Amino acid sequence: MLFSRALIPTVKEVPGDATNQSHILLTRAGFLRKVGAGIYDFLPLGLRVLRKVERIVREEMDRAGGQEILMPVLLPAELYKESGRWDLYGDVLFRLKDRKGGDYNLAPTHEEVVTDIARREIKSWRDMPKNLYQIQTKFRDEPRARGGLLRCREFIMKDAYSFDTTEEGAKASYEAMRVAYTRTFDRMGLRYRMVAADSGAMGGSTSAEFQVLADSGEDAIVACGNCDYAANVEVATARTISPARAAMATTMPIIRLHTPGHGTIEQVTTLLKIKPQDMFKSLLYTAPGSPDLIMVVVRGDHEVNELRVARALGVAEVFLAAEADVKKATGADLGFAGPVGFSGKIIVDRAAAAVRNGVTGANETDWHLGNVNHGQNFQADVVDVRLAATGDPCPNCEKGTFTAYKGIEAGHIFILGTHYSAKMGANFLDESQQSKPVIMGCYGIGVSRLVATAIEQHNDQDGMRWPMSLAPYQLHICSLGKDAPVAEAAKKLHDELEALGVEVLWDDRDERPGVKFKDADLIGIPLRVTIGAKGLANGQLELKPRTEPDPKKAELIAVADAARVLADRVKAALAS
Repeated sequence: MLFSRALIPTVKEVPGDATNQSHILLTRAGFLRKVGAGIYDFLPLGLRVLRKVERIVREEMDRAGGQEILMPVLLPAELYKESGRWDLYGDVLFRLKDRKGGDYNLAPTHEEVVTDIARREIKSWRDMPKNLYQIQTKFRDEPRARGGLLRCREFIMKDAYSFDTTEEGAKASYEAMRVAYTRTFDRMGLRYRMVAADSGAMGGSTSAEFQVLADSGEDAIVACGNCDYAANVEVATARTISPARAAMATTMPIIRLHTPGHGTIEQVTTLLKIKPQDMFKSLLYTAPGSPDLIMVVVRGDHEVNELRVARALGVAEVFLAAEADVKKATGADLGFAGPVGFSGKIIVDRAAAAVRNGVTGANETDWHLGNVNHGQNFQADVVDVRLAATGDPCPNCEKGTFTAYKGIEAGHIFILGTHYSAKMGANFLDESQQSKPVIMGCYGIGVSRLVATAIEQHNDQDGMRWPMSLAPYQLHICSLGKDAPVAEAAKKLHDELEALGVEVLWDDRDERPGVKFKDADLIGIPLRVTIGAKGLANGQLELKPRTEPDPKKAELIAVADAARVLADRVKAALAS
């Protein structure tokens, strides 16, 4: 491909709404253009990368025994009402009506549709196991579409669904997908961790995420340094001090502590010269279906895991109460709430329940209480409702502690069990001719998200550094000057490499060398070859690898051997 004929609209300006490197670089390099909030055009270079992601995903799914199908995006509401997700999805679901007033939605995922296929086409135990997958567009009305391709309202996803007769068979299908995902992300050159996760709106039991490690990631994960335990902080559980040991501390009478203008944990601990772990942090939440506020109490050095709070209450999600509602419920300004004397429902984290003689808000502005103890001064449901963090003791081994990482969810695998099949009547006849619900699994990969995810790991101050397996082109030729021999040598190399199966972008523009080199670094193609009059006079050209730690390190290659040498380099990089 000739640069002069390609649509590669590189720009110097950083997008005003860009908050991460992938969004900045993909836009500046002309891979993407924003159409609306969370909606993007893929320009030629971006589409080439997207197709490579799709190809790797498709090859590994086929290798694992998957069969590709294609389901519709526009879905009748009846399917989602059968499963209960028409209401559960809430505002995230794009809803619309046809001209006759019928309810429809744009698919956020396809569990209901594929279950409908199963109940129509799978009749006997002989019809299983099966794994059906698609690479399809999804729609979710994200409240905070941001980060370019990392969180979109319209995106491309690979979703696969397994169907088995037994739990053992479902576990075997799950393991086959785990292996396929590992191969997929390894081929893409990504650093990742497989971590325990929450099933969320998908339902089901066993669930794991493939988190690509990146400082820009929205997800927080923890991993033990001593064993293989790793989990999203939403489901991670740290080992806590046993209540029996904590109870050995002598309790003392409650005291009132005057703390004028000091409502935060930091302010109170500084004023009273105590540690955050000796305080109770009390936050109030609203929950769907509950007219009253719920108080959640964690230790002063911990954060609330809102997902676990929602699970404890049996609701989809909870929300922090508004300041006016907090004041009405406690009689105090923000920062002075506490469990002593609170009349509503209280949930206390297990670690907080173990605190002895702690300090908490007095439900009175400018006052706190000291020597407060759960079980003595207030009663509450004891539940693990805090986020795990660096330094927490691992629940899986005696010696390990957690290290926290930031991650981008690239894939998610579930064992759904009969969550959908039982509700929607997807049954089969077993060997004894007994009717049973099909046991299902669900396996997703964010295909378009991976285009950005790869760049979050592979970039530097000059631009992108694509892995060979994902790069829009494998080799970038920069011809310098207007000399006819230079152009002839560049064209000859371009044509020879293409004949050898190498994907080549030749910058044939009438631009200064600096402009060409800047664009080459920005676009990030793995190998860059420079052809100039001086080098040609010596029968040489210059090779610089973009993916090496030192991309400025150059190598001289004989022009006569260049096509063969470069094709071998590309082949070796793809095989590694």
